[in-house]
Amino acid sequence: MKINDLAKKLKTKQAPCVVDVRSGPEFRSGHIPGAIHAPLLSILLRQPRLPQLRETRMVLTCEHGPRALIVKSVLGLLGYRNLDLLEGHMSAWRKAGLPMEK
Repeated sequence: MKINDLAKKLKTKQAPCVVDVRSGPEFRSGHIPGAIHAPLLSILLRQPRLPQLRETRMVLTCEHGPRALIVKSVLGLLGYRNLDLLEGHMSAWRKAGLPMEK
């Protein structure tokens, strides 16, 4: 999903669930408003807070893409089908000057 499309959708009732798979310090330094923090390692070990989201549209992001791609693959194997990757990830979101929370 393109960053500008996500920014627009986050302002609507059809907003997808944003899942940020970066580390704790990275997440705390700034994240997309309303994002769920689910670090890569915790997803690989136990999928925190995600079972109830199996049918929810999720947009996965990390800093540059590799971790989000791994999570998309793992969740896909576990039956999650409504998964998107954020194009450009957090580095592009930040560069575009889009809203961030700390």
